[in-house]
Amino acid sequence: MSKDNFFGRNNYLAILEKRITDLKEGYRQNLAIIGDELVGKTSLIFKFLDKFHDKQIIILYLETRPESLETFARRFMGALLYNFLINSGTPLREDLGFLMDRSKKYIPKTVEKIESILIELQKRKRNNIFTQLLSLCDAINQETGKSCVVILDEFQNLEAVGNKGLYREWSKLLILQKKTLYIIISSLKFKTKVLLSKDLSLLFGNFQTLAIEPFDVRTSHSYLDYRLDKTNIEKGYKDFIIHFTGGYPFYLKVISDALLTLEKKDLVDIIEGLLFEPAGILNQRFSNYIKRFLDSPHSQDYISLLHAIASGQNKIKDIAHILRKPVKEINIRINRLLELDTLMRCGDLFKINDRLFSFWLKFVYQEKINSLTFDAKNQKAVFRENINGLINDFLLKSKEPIAERITELLRLFQDESVRLQSKRLRLDHLREIKPLEFNYHGLKDGLLGRSNDSLWIMGFKYDLLTEEDISEFAKECKKYRHKAQKKIIIALQDIDTNASLRALEEKILTWDLNNLNQILDLFYQPRVIV
Repeated sequence: MSKDNFFGRNNYLAILEKRITDLKEGYRQNLAIIGDELVGKTSLIFKFLDKFHDKQIIILYLETRPESLETFARRFMGALLYNFLINSGTPLREDLGFLMDRSKKYIPKTVEKIESILIELQKRKRNNIFTQLLSLCDAINQETGKSCVVILDEFQNLEAVGNKGLYREWSKLLILQKKTLYIIISSLKFKTKVLLSKDLSLLFGNFQTLAIEPFDVRTSHSYLDYRLDKTNIEKGYKDFIIHFTGGYPFYLKVISDALLTLEKKDLVDIIEGLLFEPAGILNQRFSNYIKRFLDSPHSQDYISLLHAIASGQNKIKDIAHILRKPVKEINIRINRLLELDTLMRCGDLFKINDRLFSFWLKFVYQEKINSLTFDAKNQKAVFRENINGLINDFLLKSKEPIAERITELLRLFQDESVRLQSKRLRLDHLREIKPLEFNYHGLKDGLLGRSNDSLWIMGFKYDLLTEEDISEFAKECKKYRHKAQKKIIIALQDIDTNASLRALEEKILTWDLNNLNQILDLFYQPRVIV
């Protein structure tokens, strides 16, 4: 754990630093940072900005909003000049006129361009304003030799500024600007990927995509151990919080804040206050989120579809059967939910992106919708019973040996196809599953599964997975004559880099804890937290 209480993002920080170092050395690679809301994208940028200092680099961070072109332009120019002057020793004010006056003696040509843009805006001339704004970075570079890094948070809001040819103009400029690095940030993952593959996909303007994921299990543990250091919360309950929140930093913070501030440290009380009570911060968040569907055509279809998936029916044919709608019609609704990043497609299966939203749909929203009375007391009792059931089921499962938990998971496979590690994997229906013992100290146990046309060979590694483990496992697999083998090692701790490379050579799949939990999620099984 870091001294400054920043958790588990060092790999992302390293990429940001490398991109800027490359810019100074003459190689420009733009960056697109995508991730769900509240996953910590902006916090990551602020952390980087807090640590980064280089007088030859001007960093402009701007939160984009639905606003007029004039307002955006003034904010952009003001932020650019402010960050240009920040190392000048001049006392600064957040006033564009003041900043222009102070900048004239250093970058007169750039300030002249800004004055020209302001005149055009006064005359209501909007053509090419966006291009002119971004070209100010080139002007500063020509006058000072300094390069600019432009960070646009929730950049898709630029569409509301009113520039019709936004992406066409920008894509042309991206080819020419060699001394300006763009970092765009968005919570709309689906839309951003489409934009990057079409509108902003040019040979010299390509964006590297950096997907920000929730905290992994280890980082979530470090976070909770640090924040709840002075409490007596048992490890099993911390593990449940990690499972329940999916490692989202915001949700971990909200629950740990409640545990720290409330005198009574009962986890069910905490979750009830946050998710069930009308004033609960998460109840309000999800209630507002679901309004976007209530106000749209086919609102009931969307709500019913989401509830079906939250309740465990996550295949197209099952959803169509429950909703009594044609598969074609369900596909149209699902595609819309995918575009909104409400859903994620995992091969033949679907999942709701936000785990807590999924729990809220199932245990709060739908229960209230289905209630025959307005008896809030009874609804609360049902909610508490459901949450208690979730916690107890998780704690019981946590005590089971990993082999038993994986056996139970394998029995749920029905020939679905899923995407895992960017590859398609068929989850064969296994007619036989039995324990497997290895004659090697590194891999002690595993499972053997047989389907009609394949043989699954699985090994469990409880500590660091090494290259030697892969070699020995490959030898064990060769003892079986079956041609269609699926060779999988589940690594419950770390995987050595050389082990990953050797596994590729041997065509062995290595699932880390994150991969395993992705599949457990798809089959509504409690996550493995170690």
